[in-house]
Amino acid sequence: MIDEPSALPVAATHDAEIDQLFGVDSPLGHAVGAFRPRQSQTEMAKAIAHAISNQSTLIAEAGTGTGKTFAYLVPALLWGGKVIVSTGTKNLQDQLYLRDIPSVRKALNAPVSVALLKGRANYVCHFHLERTLQNGRLTSRDDVGHLREISRFMKTTSSGDKAELSKVPETASIWNLVTSTRDTCMGAECQYYQDCFVMKARKEAQQADVVVVNHHLFFADVALKDTGVAELLPSANTIIFDEAHQLPDTATLFFGDTISTSQVLELCRDVLAEGLSHARDGADWAATVTPVERAARDLRLTFPQDIVRLAVNQIAPSSTFFPALETLKDQLDNMIAVLQKQAERADTIEQCRVRALELAMRLDAWNKPQTEDVIIGQECVLWVEAYSTSLQLHRTPLSIAPIFNKQREGVPRSWIFTSATLAVKNDFNHYSAQMGLWDEPAQSWPSPFEYGEQGLLYVPTSLPQPNSPEYTDAVIDAALPVIEAAGGGAFLLCTTIRAVNRAAERLREEFERRKLPFPLMVQGEAGRTELLDRFRAAGNAVLIGSQSFWEGVDVRGDALSVVIIDKLPFSPPDDPVLAARIEALERKGLNGFMHHQLPAAIINLKQGAGRLIRDERDKGVLMICDPRLISKPYGKRIWQSLPPFKRTRELAVVQDFFSAIDAAAGMAEQSVHTDQA
Repeated sequence: MIDEPSALPVAATHDAEIDQLFGVDSPLGHAVGAFRPRQSQTEMAKAIAHAISNQSTLIAEAGTGTGKTFAYLVPALLWGGKVIVSTGTKNLQDQLYLRDIPSVRKALNAPVSVALLKGRANYVCHFHLERTLQNGRLTSRDDVGHLREISRFMKTTSSGDKAELSKVPETASIWNLVTSTRDTCMGAECQYYQDCFVMKARKEAQQADVVVVNHHLFFADVALKDTGVAELLPSANTIIFDEAHQLPDTATLFFGDTISTSQVLELCRDVLAEGLSHARDGADWAATVTPVERAARDLRLTFPQDIVRLAVNQIAPSSTFFPALETLKDQLDNMIAVLQKQAERADTIEQCRVRALELAMRLDAWNKPQTEDVIIGQECVLWVEAYSTSLQLHRTPLSIAPIFNKQREGVPRSWIFTSATLAVKNDFNHYSAQMGLWDEPAQSWPSPFEYGEQGLLYVPTSLPQPNSPEYTDAVIDAALPVIEAAGGGAFLLCTTIRAVNRAAERLREEFERRKLPFPLMVQGEAGRTELLDRFRAAGNAVLIGSQSFWEGVDVRGDALSVVIIDKLPFSPPDDPVLAARIEALERKGLNGFMHHQLPAAIINLKQGAGRLIRDERDKGVLMICDPRLISKPYGKRIWQSLPPFKRTRELAVVQDFFSAIDAAAGMAEQSVHTDQA
């Protein structure tokens, strides 16, 4: 449970100040070029200021274009006391820290100190860098070059944050060798402890007025007490979650537990390296780790398929999985016995022993009756997920509401949850129930955009059912004339990677056959940021992506004028956690589909649809291919939750829409030439 923050005086209403700050001749306008007064933004800022003053909770949904970032930053910087802002991704963290907060701080002339805190894997570790430089075990030329760059970077950086070193890709494998994890950090025993970038970042965060974190970091800390947030929470007066629609999934990830065969193999690799370095004569290290490695690989091979997701009760009692799990536990115990005898030879061997013990404990606890969970009323689902080379054992809470509520108990502080997508047709029940925020106030502010004028919702006719084998091909056939009418500038958002690959294959063929000049960009062919930069620069490209492109993507202007969504984004039916949650709802007499699957899909769809219109000048077509939007009784509830676009089922209407845009652009260009003449 979170400790007491320092007292924050309950202020009188700040409405008049907010009216002035967000008004026509406001200081924000001078500091921020694109700022313009918006009533919805002013009202949202007042509601947040009220929640901060009363140390209460607010769920705040703000339509695209409201300017929610400024709406929470202004009251937070002026009256929030010690503030933690948690956002969805590291990119958004950097944007807040490097751009948005400095702009608002300058405009308000607010004397607040700000710190950025990320997970330890983002900071170069002196100890691991030195060990990697000495070991010289790098096999690829890329790794050698990247290591040289990191070594140079360490001589000039004051933060050690790998985001500052753009020459080494974020996905480069070398980062695993030069950063620490909770398991491999030497802590206060480390010779570099005084210079440690992780410790430095945590110290700065403790002293700052405003600390920017991300959701993964926040919940990893609440669950593991390993990220430095635990030291911040006791003194925090205001906690703001931006992109708060992501919280249920992120919290579920951390309030559960996952053990993977990859962790076991990583441990074996380190045991072998440290044993040979510091206690070569103490044991036959190869013979110590080989049986554990074999047992981990054998456990993976108990499922012959490539990708598997099964709840424990779906695995046949006669399956070899259960004996293989016992074998792994036994072999791990044997390795622990060897480490026990050699631990005093080196700190790093002792560290391996501690890691091995923790893994053994978690493996042991995984498939036992969860008596502790039953005491706090927390049901869990046990399930297994197999990938091509690894197996993960998951223990996932059915609901995070009781756990998250426990974190919020105690001393008053303000909690702000904000996003463009928290409600289903102004109904917040689904989100409130997931987060345990049942009786908390929730408000929604509409987008200032003229959706009826700026956009068109198009649902094509004659598409097959989404489960038919030729569905993706039918989507491409329906999408091609729309892409042509728009002159490119399209996102094709798919619900599965398989659909992404098939759509890419088909569009490549069609563009070539029809001699269409649209550059094609496909998720996985480059990093997300690079793909988006290329997409913006091209101006007429087509980008195909799955879930990671449905949200947090901002492309303004002519570069994007069509968003095509292949299917309604329902969670996969083979998801064991979803199945268990539906079963739990149905035991309470609720309809699992209407109370869980449908609202979750609507919130996800709103995110995807939100990519289309990003500012007042944008125009475009949202094409949803799924016939269920029209044929199913729940379809109306879905499209009523989307922005109020004009709607059509006729391709000719879409083509006319783009012709009108082209004609208007031509006239504007002509008038510019006339003026210049």
